[in-house]
Amino acid sequence: MPPKAARSREEFVHPDASHAKKKAPPSPYGIEPITAFYIFFAANLISAVLAPIQDCDETFNYWEPTHYLSHGYGMQTWEYSPEYAIRSWVYIGLHAIFGNIRRVLPQATKVGEFYFIRYVLAFFCALCQTNLFKVICTTLNARIGLIFIMATVTSPGNFHASTAYLPSSFAMYMAMIGTAAFMHWRGGLKTSQGMFWFAVGGVVGWPFAAALCAPFLVEEGIFALFSDKTRFFEACIRVARGVVAAVVLIVVDGSINTFFYRKIEIVPWNIVKYNIFSSTGGPNLYGTEPWTFYFKNLLLNFNLWFILALMSLPLFFLQKIFAPSGQGFQSGLRSIVFMAPFYMWLGIFTLQPHKEERFMYPAYPFLALNAAMALHILLSALGHSDPKSLIGKIPARLKLFAVTCVLFLSVDLGIARIYGIYSAYSAPLSLFKPLGTGVWGENGIGGSGDFVCYGKEWYRFPSSYFLPRDMRPKFVRSEFRGLLPGEFAEARTGFGFWSGTWLPAKGMNDRNEEDMGKYVDLRSCAFLVDTQYPERRGGGGEPLPPNEPDYVADAEHWDVVKCVPFLDAASTGFLARALWLPDLEVVPERFRRKWGRHCLLQRKGD
Repeated sequence: MPPKAARSREEFVHPDASHAKKKAPPSPYGIEPITAFYIFFAANLISAVLAPIQDCDETFNYWEPTHYLSHGYGMQTWEYSPEYAIRSWVYIGLHAIFGNIRRVLPQATKVGEFYFIRYVLAFFCALCQTNLFKVICTTLNARIGLIFIMATVTSPGNFHASTAYLPSSFAMYMAMIGTAAFMHWRGGLKTSQGMFWFAVGGVVGWPFAAALCAPFLVEEGIFALFSDKTRFFEACIRVARGVVAAVVLIVVDGSINTFFYRKIEIVPWNIVKYNIFSSTGGPNLYGTEPWTFYFKNLLLNFNLWFILALMSLPLFFLQKIFAPSGQGFQSGLRSIVFMAPFYMWLGIFTLQPHKEERFMYPAYPFLALNAAMALHILLSALGHSDPKSLIGKIPARLKLFAVTCVLFLSVDLGIARIYGIYSAYSAPLSLFKPLGTGVWGENGIGGSGDFVCYGKEWYRFPSSYFLPRDMRPKFVRSEFRGLLPGEFAEARTGFGFWSGTWLPAKGMNDRNEEDMGKYVDLRSCAFLVDTQYPERRGGGGEPLPPNEPDYVADAEHWDVVKCVPFLDAASTGFLARALWLPDLEVVPERFRRKWGRHCLLQRKGD
């Protein structure tokens, strides 16, 4: 047996411990955790204030049910129909609590509730990021921790995910806490804690995200097999405690969802059953993408950091071959375990036909960690290269200058994309101010209960939180032929609490088949939201679709209340869509962004 195989896990050498032996710093952190928290929180607050809603699932599957719990009405998707029950009311209820806290504070508005929930998400995400940062610094290296901060806060990926009201973002939060527990060996192994936090992310958030803890459990199993009977038994106890905690969590979650659906429902299982075992087509009904989708998307959202994350494992093996540290099997295995979740997640979801950007959110912290470890390896190689080698002959200042330029380029690309997304797509969040901004929505146009209608722009509706005085969102028919959301029943039966969560929903199906009952007559709409794209209307000469006329230009029936610039993505080149580019004469025409107008229209009086 190898001499180190029987050592207890508490004695295993952590990666980079040799550096600590050579020179023990006064603090294991490059910067203090409270400073790291302020940095994370500031970046997340920018997201909370500026980030547009990128996915209509966020509006209809999460903001609208939350609005229903708080205000008694809202739009309902088929996923919340008791017949299917694949969305958790536990997740919705947690956010509704914070929205209702804002309601009791001074100057309460529904828009204020919306942003207050986002601020809470920004704060909680920053806590999770800081926790993981601390463990990275103490377990790996302070420089890796600093790079982790940089890769996280400057990436458009974090701008999207940190405050998105989506289960995949919640799973990302829990993955950070769970990973920190698995990584942190000081004070005893925390396997059961790590399993619990991943279970919270899977049960309350998104069940597939629980798989991210698999590499850590494999590590636990490997070291248990090489330990004595006592250590093996202790490992089994830790895993058993984690399993019991997960089962208890499932029971609690199931009990709460049973209250809302009025029948026994295990929502995580319903989600898995629909996505994997559905006989009606499952998520593929909503579109499929080629295998390159996530590689392109992650390159846009993380640029250099994604490339480094892909290189992390090859660089680690090269380091072990050409610059062995002598730390042994345990240290090397731990590094591989830390890198494995990102590769595993990317591989699994690349193989799935149905792909969406939000599916990658739980793996974002692992991407940043892999990138930080890869850059740390490269910097170590540059700093300790043989003076006789080609790299060693390059002056240190020149190497530092080159690395700094590359990092600044990465940061600049990230900022350009973040601002590009905000400036291009934030119009829906600012469109409804003329309807009223007071405490009760007073001093605005329109009357109580007016219909605010959407046609072709139905998926850009930001949520009922932006409509005051019980104004209701409605749909008029466009060229879209899929299933649109309906409305939660507002009847008060049974216990009188949120009866719409368990009353049968009309016109719902899991086949994405159109239901004509979801539309209203255009004449019943007091307001209408539409986007005008002058480039498309005038350039090709092709007539507009019959169900999607240019309502903005229909001055006979509609008054323009407010218009906000909105990117015409179909007429804009790839580079201008991907990054912010100034609209200056010196910029070639093909690199300029083309604009439409996202408008709120009011019906003219008869």
